[in-house]
Amino acid sequence: MNIADWIDRHAAYAPGKAAILFENREVTYAALAQEIERLAGALVHDLGVAAGDRVAILAYNRPEFLTLVFACARIGAICVPLNWRLAPPEHSYILQDAEAAVLLCDAPFREGVVAIRAELPLRALVGFGFSGEGWRDYASLLQAGRMSERRGRLEDPLLIVYTSGTTGRPKGAVLTQNALQWNAINSTALHDLVSTDRVLTFLPMFHVGGLNIQTLPALHAGATVILQPRFQPAETLQAIARRRPSITLVVPAVMSALIADPAWRTTDISCLRLVGAGSSIIPLDLIRAFHVRGVPVCQVYGSTETAPIAIVLRREDAMRKEGSTGTAALHCEVRIVDDQGRDVAPGVRGEIVVRGHNVMTGYWRDPAATAEALVDGWFHTGDIGHQDEEGFFWVDERKKDLIISGGENIYPAELEAVLTECREVAEAAVVARPDPKWGEVPVAVVVRRPGTRLAADQVRALFAGRLARFKHPHDVIFVDNLPRNVIGKVLRYRLRELVRDRRSDT
Repeated sequence: MNIADWIDRHAAYAPGKAAILFENREVTYAALAQEIERLAGALVHDLGVAAGDRVAILAYNRPEFLTLVFACARIGAICVPLNWRLAPPEHSYILQDAEAAVLLCDAPFREGVVAIRAELPLRALVGFGFSGEGWRDYASLLQAGRMSERRGRLEDPLLIVYTSGTTGRPKGAVLTQNALQWNAINSTALHDLVSTDRVLTFLPMFHVGGLNIQTLPALHAGATVILQPRFQPAETLQAIARRRPSITLVVPAVMSALIADPAWRTTDISCLRLVGAGSSIIPLDLIRAFHVRGVPVCQVYGSTETAPIAIVLRREDAMRKEGSTGTAALHCEVRIVDDQGRDVAPGVRGEIVVRGHNVMTGYWRDPAATAEALVDGWFHTGDIGHQDEEGFFWVDERKKDLIISGGENIYPAELEAVLTECREVAEAAVVARPDPKWGEVPVAVVVRRPGTRLAADQVRALFAGRLARFKHPHDVIFVDNLPRNVIGKVLRYRLRELVRDRRSDT
């Protein structure tokens, strides 16, 4: 078996049911199953893709993205989704590292691919809606496609998803078909997914969040995916009003944008029985903005390496446990451990480690990084968290973001909580700066709200009497915005580079 069988089974059960709604198109389960088979045949017979070969895709969200994932599963190939917000040299690095054989590409990214073509190991280029100059047209390729007898297996690698690069060069996490199947089961338990659900997807599917938290699980359940090319607040609110999804997935930056949109207050969102949320620690004010509208925010914790569902906050606990990321997913084991790998008591901070069939097999061709991350079957997330007396998990910090100043631990989130209480602060982050005396000192990077004149001394005064002196920021840097990746995570390594070279602002 392979996960493409999901679609075949649903096509047999309900051939005319909508699997995907995209712009003005409706793709039924029968049509999706047929296109998967045709693309699988075209990859094998026309493009020479063998089992284990890597097939990359550089595209906005579109039905063909999902078709490719299932076609790769059908033939035992490996799909490599590319982050379309990266620059061509970054795409070049990933394509070379993965040794991709084929690239499927959206028209807006054609020129960037042409610019790096000579560096790439690609045997074939396929365009969505265009051809010529070495490109094969996707639609024409499908028309000529023959059936493929090859069948992938659940134990086969299916995805190489490159991490967001918050600490430098990205690494490719290898996820098997089995990992995606167990992740889908974890998602079904979290969301109570059923075939009558309508799942709205606008987060990019090149990331495990957009692809795996709700989208693939919806197709596993026989539900309907309402697919948008990319997130735009007004269009998303219109889709909620018109398409009436029952579930969707957000990240903090998306939540902020939706709440700030003029249509937020007048859009009927009562169709949503819950929203999933993740990617970083979510401010309580964003969660409560949904809760006051009667929509529970169910946090999901995980990473690229865990496919990603590892810890979940179910609907029935969402409002009473605001800010918690919940309990271990149905088929996951999660522990909080100290530096010696020993379990810590409730309330004590430690590193979050995860074990389960959804966890990656390792980093692509990087045994050293794999050995560091996977210890005795446990994935070491690098995140600091704790459990409360009820067993609910709370994520406190990235382990690598911990600041050790004069032998004392300083958790940036504790300082950031003080900063975000200030009305003149739009957003803020605290990172370490090397210091000859203390080893490291905390530095606050602050974005002022428009029209305000907040000064560095005023920022420092916020901590007086609130936190121990050694925790106070030694410096304050004002910026126009915080650098973030596509899913909203603050790129702290860039902030660390910034504060090394800049000194206090006024």
